[in-house]
Amino acid sequence: MCTGKCSRCIAVALYPLAVISIICNIVLFFPGGDIKYAKDGHITEEVKYMGGLIGGGLMVLLPALNIHLTAKQGCCGNRCGMFLSIAFAAVGVAGALYSFIVALLGLQNGPLCQVFLIWETPFKDSEPSYLTNSKWWVRCTQPKDIVQFHVGLFSTLLATSCLQLILCAVQMINGLFGCLCGTCNNNGPL
Repeated sequence: MCTGKCSRCIAVALYPLAVISIICNIVLFFPGGDIKYAKDGHITEEVKYMGGLIGGGLMVLLPALNIHLTAKQGCCGNRCGMFLSIAFAAVGVAGALYSFIVALLGLQNGPLCQVFLIWETPFKDSEPSYLTNSKWWVRCTQPKDIVQFHVGLFSTLLATSCLQLILCAVQMINGLFGCLCGTCNNNGPL
């Protein structure tokens, strides 16, 4: 496959992943679809790190745009453009790694929830993990179904960041080949 076409495919795949990451991070600020928890500061700490918004979102979206432009014919679809796509893909790798680490910590520590009358993170450092024992989830009384909400969205962030990481790493390799060998754009008659 031509390095330019490969870049285009990677960019097109990165766009929805970045949007999913941004949406998941924004939704995490509103457990149960209610804004009162955000207003009162009862949001899980890892949500505030904005791994999905900054890391998996903006830090992947900007490289995706550059990679897409690199794949086009013309001034950007040259060896220099492919070289720049390596640097932009490295930014995407860093963003995806940040999102991955934040999502992993979010899943490991569990949600901030109300246990009786106290707001705490009841599953932090629990052995065995709360993820393997759903009977523990009833400890959280507010927000309603917070554990399912938390696990679902952080798992989605974890999966999207893994895909972003793989795609950006592939683009780094593709960009290296494109820089060394050219983009093989068709320069013949249209």
